[in-house]
Amino acid sequence: MNMDNLKPKKYLGQHFLTDLSVAQRIVGLLSAPPEAPVVEIGPGQGVLTTFLLEKYSSLTLLEVDPEAVGYIQSHFAKYSPKVIHQDVLRWNMAENLDTETYFISNLPYNISSPFFFLLLENLPLVKEGVFMIQKEVAERICAEKGSKTYGILSVLMGAYFDLKYEFSVPPHVFRPPPKVMSGVIRMVKKETLPDIDWPRFKQLVKAAFNQRRKTLRNALKGLDLNDFPEKETWLSLRAEQLSVDDFIRLAREMK
Repeated sequence: MNMDNLKPKKYLGQHFLTDLSVAQRIVGLLSAPPEAPVVEIGPGQGVLTTFLLEKYSSLTLLEVDPEAVGYIQSHFAKYSPKVIHQDVLRWNMAENLDTETYFISNLPYNISSPFFFLLLENLPLVKEGVFMIQKEVAERICAEKGSKTYGILSVLMGAYFDLKYEFSVPPHVFRPPPKVMSGVIRMVKKETLPDIDWPRFKQLVKAAFNQRRKTLRNALKGLDLNDFPEKETWLSLRAEQLSVDDFIRLAREMK
């Protein structure tokens, strides 16, 4: 099967990257040592895979499209790559990984948010990630407090990862071209993680931003917060006015 015969499938949200220089730049952002475990999600026609196989000896390719699986196995036969035919959102990371892993992907736009929640739920198995996603989502994840795009993923991801928006990618370097710009982000797990309960933290942040126009006093009515000196000051603010560190401190005060 040649590259042109592998047709992007709309129902899978596939937009194949065709620019090798962009692919090389994306792979170059990953700081994994040569022998480190690396997982590429949705290799498609293997544009990122081409450069990953040259750098990494322990590469796993996770692909939901059976035609793409066949193409990858055939096209990269000399490397005998490890290809898993699986939907990443149904993939059990805990059963398949046993150490901190590096992730990379040209992620389908329609799975990006649930995928990042999957990484957060499996934090001990995640070391670093480089992802090309919809520019709007990339900017939201990397947003700072006070920004209109600052939200749930900004806080949850920012609590556990150092985040950087690396560069933008125009539609014309994909087949078919998407209707929006793409953005590449890099996320590296922090050396020291916050000492907070993850389910409680997630509950707090979601509650705060689900009613982002309300003050925290109203948005967090259903949550039980202990009394602490700054409570009244914080409760008069809206979610977008709190930094990641503020949310971490607030999470520590939850019963």
